[in-house]
Amino acid sequence: MLAMSDINCIKHLRNKKGLSITKIKETVGINWRTAKKYADEDQLPKSKIKKSKGMMHSEKWGVIVSDWLFEDSKLKKKLRRTKKQIFKDLQELGFEGSYRTVCYFITDWENSHNDELDKGHERLEHPPSEAQVDFGVMEVVKDGEFVDTHVLVMSYPYSNAGFAVPLPSENQECFLQGLKHLFKQAGGVPRKIRIDNLTPAVKKVRSKTEEAQLTDAFIQFQNHYGFEVQVCNPRKGNEKGSVENKVGYIRYNFFTTSPVIDYCRRIEPLMRNFEPVNAK
Repeated sequence: MLAMSDINCIKHLRNKKGLSITKIKETVGINWRTAKKYADEDQLPKSKIKKSKGMMHSEKWGVIVSDWLFEDSKLKKKLRRTKKQIFKDLQELGFEGSYRTVCYFITDWENSHNDELDKGHERLEHPPSEAQVDFGVMEVVKDGEFVDTHVLVMSYPYSNAGFAVPLPSENQECFLQGLKHLFKQAGGVPRKIRIDNLTPAVKKVRSKTEEAQLTDAFIQFQNHYGFEVQVCNPRKGNEKGSVENKVGYIRYNFFTTSPVIDYCRRIEPLMRNFEPVNAK
């Protein structure tokens, strides 16, 4: 049998150069029948199907477990049998194999049926220079009382970098001023920003027939800085999961003990320690 490099050479001479079988025979130095075989006949690889062995496949147990797994796939995840429960149920039916044998079979079954089961979700792609922005409410101490401050967070999912700025409110003036601070911290403006239905930016949420409508002030701000805006679907926080995680990171790393301040801007030196975050 010829090496794949020789077979590719024969195919190239026949299909690209248009040489005859006799000419290919002389060029490669093989007999005429071999040249004809590799030049004109299909050389498709033969699929090798490995036949599964063991008691789970040779006896009834594999069929029983497959039926149970298929039935459970229609249920909510919390209601499905665990591997240990399946093993106990098999033992009650007279199964004499080990728990590990059952686990191996279930793992193989799940791997071979992943494409068939409806996952109900789609993987999100995050290209470079795409950012996500959201507010998070943190607790601080002002004049001896606990009050809320609003922290505007910007996250870059591709690099996992994050930036934040504390603000006294979530109105339009604070939102736009906060974005300016975030752009300055990041050293540039992202190409695309993904937001939820923030009132300072969105005046009408997306419907089944219409896209979300932005406020006039935010459109002017967008045109000035030249970035694109992508508005999430209503009640779909998972579509901006990166910034949601960053909000939690700030809360549990910088506000575990409520800082004492005179005004929200006094938190800014603390928040500078957050830019950027590269730990996943």
